[in-house]
Amino acid sequence: MTEAAPAHAEAHHEPGFVRKYLFSTDHKMIGKQFLTVSLFMLIIGGGLAMLVRWQLAWPGSVIPGMGWVPEPYMVQGTISPAFYNTAFTMHATIMIFFVVMPILVGCFGNFLIPLMIGARDMAFPVLNMLSFWVALLSGILMLAGFVVPGGHASGGWTSYAPLSAVPAYTGVDWGQNLWCISIIVLGISSLMGSINYITTIINMRAPGMTWFRMPLVIWSLFITAILLLLALPVLTAALGMLLMDRMAGTSFFIPKGGGQPLLWQHLFWFFGHPEVYIMILPAMGIASDLLATFSRKPIFGYKAMAYSMIGIAFLGWIVWGHHMFQSGMSPALGTSFMISTMVIGVPSAIKVFNWLGTLWGGSIRFTTAMLHALAFVSMFLIGGLSGIFMASTPVDIFIHDTYFIVAHIHYVLFGGSLFAIFGGITYWFPKMYGRMMNETLGKIHFFLTFIFFNGTFFPMHILGIGGHMRRIFNPEYYDFLKPLQPVNHFITVNALCLGATQFIFAFNYYYSLYKGKKAEQNPWKANTLEWVAATPPPHGNFDAIPTVFRGPYEYSSPLVTEDWLPQNRDLGPASGLAH
Repeated sequence: MTEAAPAHAEAHHEPGFVRKYLFSTDHKMIGKQFLTVSLFMLIIGGGLAMLVRWQLAWPGSVIPGMGWVPEPYMVQGTISPAFYNTAFTMHATIMIFFVVMPILVGCFGNFLIPLMIGARDMAFPVLNMLSFWVALLSGILMLAGFVVPGGHASGGWTSYAPLSAVPAYTGVDWGQNLWCISIIVLGISSLMGSINYITTIINMRAPGMTWFRMPLVIWSLFITAILLLLALPVLTAALGMLLMDRMAGTSFFIPKGGGQPLLWQHLFWFFGHPEVYIMILPAMGIASDLLATFSRKPIFGYKAMAYSMIGIAFLGWIVWGHHMFQSGMSPALGTSFMISTMVIGVPSAIKVFNWLGTLWGGSIRFTTAMLHALAFVSMFLIGGLSGIFMASTPVDIFIHDTYFIVAHIHYVLFGGSLFAIFGGITYWFPKMYGRMMNETLGKIHFFLTFIFFNGTFFPMHILGIGGHMRRIFNPEYYDFLKPLQPVNHFITVNALCLGATQFIFAFNYYYSLYKGKKAEQNPWKANTLEWVAATPPPHGNFDAIPTVFRGPYEYSSPLVTEDWLPQNRDLGPASGLAH
């Protein structure tokens, strides 16, 4: 471990607008840039979901206020089949690659890592700045697909070959090409960020910040960076092969030319399953910090929590085959994937039990951030329990490609990730902007989101068990689905309310930026190092690099009268400096 150069607190003269807000090398500004762009993409991704839900509830009916949208997207205010395919494809693509990942990894990773480990910035600030601009270029390329002839990608977010490999199969030409190119470019950005995160955490921790004195959110971001570093090259290679099939006449995935469609599925899910943990591990870390802070208790089983995240990341590599139970797999191989998938429930259960152990007997403060953390745990638990059904090969054969799967992934990735994101934004907003978000508006937003989220996604389990397929244009085409149509109506009404509720969050966010109550340096009385810095932190973060004397969760310690004990407070010999 090396100490960040103290001289880095150089004579920082105030940079101009362009250097401060656009081409900044300050990790905090880069984190905010990722957050701003991702919230914009959230509007697009969420809007597409509303269109999908409208079509499923009232197929072929005119969407109020959408009569102005030109063909081929809509026909006199109704959704065309081709655009419906594009809508659900791009909803998933945008939410996964341009909302959840950039906020959890790009925003929180950039903003928190140097502050929480006691460093002045990332190891490679210029590379960090480039990672944002390359990610932005990727987003522009992805949005450009909506306006090219033939429309945007429409083969699902998995883009299974040969459906996606032959333009004639979907009628999409440059839209699918841009989809591939955009994600390749995003992968380059993620590799820049991963290298930076890993190098920074290994080399720039403050004196006394041993591995097991790091906050769990830093552990989660470190493990996620390693996952990204190893998973993305596989996807990038697969996307390159897909592009060559589409544009250069090769046949990696096209059976007619001797290619193997299953090769795409293996390569995609070898990336795709670790991707699930890339999106949930930082959320686990955020929730862990919030639960300990607002329970005023040390995290229960700190080392077990860290080791379980390592275990989840490792097991995440060997379970990709459970996405392919229906694709043609030998029973022996299917059984091995089934067992390994069930085993991943062990470290996940350790985390849930430890979160409950943290809450047990705590002096719980039901702040908005804490409510979101509690929702994260409960929604992740429901999503995890439904995952057990899919891990079992015989059950998966029954529910595969039904709305049961849609319910599961949204409980894990919306219920899990987005509740943690809302909690994290609320918790670190004071440190980001020097102002507090409004707690009343925050709680109204939380309760409505929680109600409408469950009203939207829990009934999807019922649809799935009833045999309702994913990705169909009109459920009323199928007689056996007609009795389930009232459930589709109920889900869509809740989904529309869920979407409308997010305007409360948007209002609170932007109102608080300018009119929010000015924040204290440490408004939550938390222990970790980011609260040692000024609010908001200046360039360089700290007046002097702090020295760490203990772990990050020493709440209600008998050594002090307060119920928090910051990591940098020196209590003399009792502090136990590790270096």
